[in-house]
Amino acid sequence: MPLVIGHRGAPGYLPEHSRSSYLRAIEAGVDAVEPDVVPSKDGVLVVRHENEISGTTDVSTRPEFADRRTSKTVDGELMTGWFVEDFTWEELRTLRCRERIPAIRPQSAAHDDEDGVLCLRDLLDLARAGGVGVVLEIKHAATFARLGFDMSALVEDELRAAGWVDAVDDLVIESFEPLVLARLRERGIRIPLVQLIEADGAPWDLRERHGADAASYRSMLTTVGLDALAAEVQGISPDKRIVLAPDRLGRARGPARVVGEAQDRGLRVFTWTCRPENTFLLTAYRRPGGKAAFGDYRREWAVLRDAGLDGVFVDHADLGVEFFGAASGTV
Repeated sequence: MPLVIGHRGAPGYLPEHSRSSYLRAIEAGVDAVEPDVVPSKDGVLVVRHENEISGTTDVSTRPEFADRRTSKTVDGELMTGWFVEDFTWEELRTLRCRERIPAIRPQSAAHDDEDGVLCLRDLLDLARAGGVGVVLEIKHAATFARLGFDMSALVEDELRAAGWVDAVDDLVIESFEPLVLARLRERGIRIPLVQLIEADGAPWDLRERHGADAASYRSMLTTVGLDALAAEVQGISPDKRIVLAPDRLGRARGPARVVGEAQDRGLRVFTWTCRPENTFLLTAYRRPGGKAAFGDYRREWAVLRDAGLDGVFVDHADLGVEFFGAASGTV
């Protein structure tokens, strides 16, 4: 059975990346939890999905921070709001967590402003106390490099300080950007590395470096691409649509062959993200009731279960553990 990984905690029930969300996932019996990290102005790794935080914290309501609102280009996209790199950690820790998609998850939004923002050390301590592993995602490494932040160095320094740098059975590091994973290898990090793979497009760091000639995510899943990955990382984590391989009617044709092809090369294969709401399911598995209603998620998830994956990311930790069964193994 695959490892069940609480994606940003248990955000199906509580605001993502909050202490309560992670505790809910741990209590549900997940094998690991997944934080995303971005740096504060003073180089503290903060547990947030994006560096723009107006949608996931109460920063927009705080008059003392009104003048920090600005516009920036992040991975080629112009964004307006408040950005973690413009705040010290002492300032960020005063903010409160909020639900990112309240229209889909009003139950979670009812818990807005209850929890403060976490740093990576907080999360590592929670995981260790709860006896679960950590799948750590590095966000926007190329964008932060232009701002003077070396994400590989910040991650290594924090793991060493927290006593996790040798936690090879309890920790995985992942990113959509292969260059930051390469820098971690160059630094001698022994923690298993996983390449995240979108269904379309190309990694932003490669686009910055190579422009239109950047290797696409899809090319990583070819015979040549998988051979190259097997020499560089220990696993891949493709979008679930790649594994499901839907037809024009939104029916899964998978499991896709790429799962077995990757595993034959010694790569572990994870997928993201298992969510029960209609809006996140393939068309064929949606039910009446609107975007927020639960669809026939079990039929979709059954395809992933039958794929022989090494791990699955879930938003509703209890549903994930009940359906896939926690493996209680190492990450």
